[in-house]
Amino acid sequence: MTLSSTPLLRAAGIHKRYGQHVALHEVSFDLWPGEVLAIVGESGSGKTTLLNTLAAQLRPDGGEILFQGRDGALDDVHAMSQAQQRLLARTDWGFVHQQAADGLRMDVSAGANVCERLMGLGQRHYGQLRTQAQEWLQRVEIDPIRIDDPPRQFSGGMRQRLQIARNLVTQPRLVFMDEPTSGLDVSVQARLLDLLRQLTRQMQLAVVIVTHDLAVARLLAHRMVVMQRGCIVESGLTDQVLDDPQHPYTQLLVSSVLQP
Repeated sequence: MTLSSTPLLRAAGIHKRYGQHVALHEVSFDLWPGEVLAIVGESGSGKTTLLNTLAAQLRPDGGEILFQGRDGALDDVHAMSQAQQRLLARTDWGFVHQQAADGLRMDVSAGANVCERLMGLGQRHYGQLRTQAQEWLQRVEIDPIRIDDPPRQFSGGMRQRLQIARNLVTQPRLVFMDEPTSGLDVSVQARLLDLLRQLTRQMQLAVVIVTHDLAVARLLAHRMVVMQRGCIVESGLTDQVLDDPQHPYTQLLVSSVLQP
């Protein structure tokens, strides 16, 4: 992690309601530059709602989400214009979806998928774009010879790695990940996790990752928060929370994984 006196992202008293259902209640935490934070909990705990709210894809009913701009100031994400949010989403932020098809253009080439964010920032030199795409395909363990193939011709694991390349090509400072290994075969999942761990360390990425898999949280995350019914019931260093859970709900989660 990068040492800093200012958090990269701050959630302060986030509240979200759907009719009578409270999806998020007074959720607060700081995320620091270079830190990987796992959000865990069972289905319906509010973790995906929280992720989408942090990523400005869903507006909270109350509270603030602040992001550290390039000038070091904390800016209210939901007070930004849509144009400012879009610029943030294709520069300083990335979002890796659970289903790779949701984060890729399935009928254009792998190279075009990787380069789209770069072109959105004004890059137009075909040769340079193609070279960067090939470099990133190789970096995520896809043979550069596949640069002209569309993602619909790729396996599930390859699609997910391509989605990662598409997000990281602009050197973001923060990446949101929604169950990025869910639904993949165990061997493919292990390979993807090794790649994610390597890239987050190399690039000093800050990451917020939603997962139901505590093994994924232990492998990738420095710190974790445990959610139940829209509230954070426990937080701390990942190994500390998993090895010595304090809240009864966290104890139940951990024991259910350890049971044969």
